[in-house]
Amino acid sequence: MSLFSEFRLKDVTLRNRIAVPPMCQYSAEQGLVNDWHHVHYAALARGGASLVIVEATAVSPEGRITPGCLGLWNDAQAEGLAQVAQAIKAAGAVPGIQIGHAGRKASANKPWEGDDHIAADDGRGWETLSPSAVAFGNNLPQVPRAMTLDDIARVRNDFVQAAIRARDAGYEWLELHFAHGYLAQSFFSVHANQRTDQYGGDAAGRSRFLRETFDAVREVWPENLPLTARFGVLEYDGRDEETLSEAIDLTRYWRTNGLDLLSVSIGFSTPDANIPWGTPAFLAPIAERVRREADIAVASAWGIDSPAIANATVEKGQLDLVMVGRAHLKNPHWPYQAALALDKPQPSWVLPAPYAHWLERYRVSE
Repeated sequence: MSLFSEFRLKDVTLRNRIAVPPMCQYSAEQGLVNDWHHVHYAALARGGASLVIVEATAVSPEGRITPGCLGLWNDAQAEGLAQVAQAIKAAGAVPGIQIGHAGRKASANKPWEGDDHIAADDGRGWETLSPSAVAFGNNLPQVPRAMTLDDIARVRNDFVQAAIRARDAGYEWLELHFAHGYLAQSFFSVHANQRTDQYGGDAAGRSRFLRETFDAVREVWPENLPLTARFGVLEYDGRDEETLSEAIDLTRYWRTNGLDLLSVSIGFSTPDANIPWGTPAFLAPIAERVRREADIAVASAWGIDSPAIANATVEKGQLDLVMVGRAHLKNPHWPYQAALALDKPQPSWVLPAPYAHWLERYRVSE
């Protein structure tokens, strides 16, 4: 098993173990795709990755991170996203999409415009929601409104409706965004969830929203297509073993009830986390533990930009699928670079013919 071996999940066969993870572009208007998205995703799909997952797509207007985020709460948005799915598939990759709700991290400026909450008097912002009225802090100081039971039921149904639209738009891989301090992660997090009802308290209570939302989506997503989640299994906050143990228990529940793969990530629920940035593939050993103890296929990102490191995580059995993010922004044909670096034969899909003819003829490696 290596980076360039096939990977089969349900009725989907990936031509290699290289995937493009969701990477927010913050370039939409009213949640709609535009020329930027059409060009961006088609280029990534032509580059040779087996799976291209469209960026975090909000299940409701208040679920957007910024005003520039994609949405999937109406049919016009679904129509545009269907065109993106078709372009990804035509370029040889499997079209995936991530759906989520930003929770208390919503109503923010784009990263290059401040990466902070939109000012109350700006006119572009909106009320944020979270399990409890607890702000994230730092550059995101807005105190969210604690969700009522009716809010919880509505948002759960918003996930279901977005999943139906993604299904009907032609996406063959669905990822639930249960990570990165957004709404679902906030329910799971002791830093964000101070509820005393059935959606708070112990691990079972804090996991309830994530279990119920998953179960509701499972009912409408096709059994033959992969249903996956991205989930923060630890926070790097000093209680990692406890958080990881709770996360693995929840993953076992999902696995038993139909989750096909977990993309292992970080909680990002507290600004005080001590994350080991700079350590290559630092989540790979954590993902391997989740893989082993929950008996589920796993993927991960963060610090896996090197072809040698990416290949090693697969050969060691740490990851089934490698999420290569920023390196694909730097070079959409990263799989070609990886094949050269690993001295692998050049499959016909690594580059489009108009590129491959010239690059292979002169063996351009940089």
